[in-house]
Amino acid sequence: MRQFSRRHALGLFAAGTAAALAGPAPLAGARPAPPATVPSLGPDFLWGVASAGFQCEGHAPDSNWTRYIASHPDYDRYQDAVDFYTRYASDIGLAAGLGVGVYRISVEWARVQPRPGSWSEEGFAFYDSVLDAMAARGIRPMLSLDHWVYPGWAAERGGWGHPAMLDDWLTNARKVVDRYASRDPLWVTFNEPTFYVLNETSNGGLSPAAIPAMQQRLVQAHNTIYDHIHAAQPGAMVTSNVAYIAGVTEPLINGRIVDPISEKLDYLGIDYYYGYTPQSILANPPTNIKELWKNPLQPEGIYYALDYYARRFPGMPLYIVENGMPTQNGAPRADGYTRADDLRDTVYWIQRAAADGMNVMGYNYWSITDNYEWGSYTPRFGLYTVDVRTDPALTRRPTDAVAAYSTLTRAGGVPGDYRPTRGPVACSLVDTPGSCTDPVTVPQ
Repeated sequence: MRQFSRRHALGLFAAGTAAALAGPAPLAGARPAPPATVPSLGPDFLWGVASAGFQCEGHAPDSNWTRYIASHPDYDRYQDAVDFYTRYASDIGLAAGLGVGVYRISVEWARVQPRPGSWSEEGFAFYDSVLDAMAARGIRPMLSLDHWVYPGWAAERGGWGHPAMLDDWLTNARKVVDRYASRDPLWVTFNEPTFYVLNETSNGGLSPAAIPAMQQRLVQAHNTIYDHIHAAQPGAMVTSNVAYIAGVTEPLINGRIVDPISEKLDYLGIDYYYGYTPQSILANPPTNIKELWKNPLQPEGIYYALDYYARRFPGMPLYIVENGMPTQNGAPRADGYTRADDLRDTVYWIQRAAADGMNVMGYNYWSITDNYEWGSYTPRFGLYTVDVRTDPALTRRPTDAVAAYSTLTRAGGVPGDYRPTRGPVACSLVDTPGSCTDPVTVPQ
């Protein structure tokens, strides 16, 4: 997930709304009529859960993010997050109980290379054990090489603003790939690269003047490690996942990085969370991104996001790498939407997308447990909720979505005659103009 300054958030949303109202190229034709029944996603569909190293592991080594927290008194203290570091076996067991076949983690550079030129066998042994536990449960890893965290020594050199960062990053990435390619993971090079750049800027790790240099280095790093991954793991599947922003055409925001790496993507990872309407923007402008639980959920928006990228990259496999629902400290949402209903409604629209010919290969729920949400423990996304601030035992408490997800993975989706608990809006800003002029509907 993401955290960035209000100034950046407002700038992005203003740009996105302008792009939405102007609109990309019209759709080639009318949408297919809503089917009376939706087919299951089939036995080859990949059901998964997602997490990230720093956000979940705890016992954190020195990194850019431990330093950001220390320099921001308004951020929640990190403590040990949900302590995946010592509880990984039980968390992987919870994932297995859900019936998923994919578990996304990140291999933290700061943990495996605590000093320049010095590798931590203890750090690698931890990830060895995590992947052993996944293999024992029949779960395939999805490995992120960079989920916004790098070693403190790299931060001291200037992070992504320093010319040596590219070579330093590639040295670590090659080491990780060579060690784990035999595990046949799915790969994510950079998590949400556009928001990585914004977070580095807003937290002081990157000067605004260095933004173009960081973007260029991320592109070079992805394209270079892509070739290394394929040499080490023939048939590998590699992506850099995109944070989908409602109302924004890809070339405006994500295209600056996605376009230059498009020839070296085996699948496109999409992170989708929120959707907006003209009415919701007027009633509740998205000015406070520290209150994520107030953002409007729009499950049918995942259909529009998939459709957008299916048109942008015809034939490319699409994977929902992150999707989930925030609550405030685990309390019920003010809109009354439950985690289970939101999950089922979302999966219905993924099934609709697949039925309409989109090449959807998988779905990860973010996240299996609550996590450190880049400065705060207040937004809760977990299938299992964990109260880090008040529960020293870090108890994993199942939400209503645990039973719902277990049923979905075993059935291949919602029943054919399922109808969403919340119908689609008449004018969504997720992929205009088509999401307003030709909105999706459900059978009556």
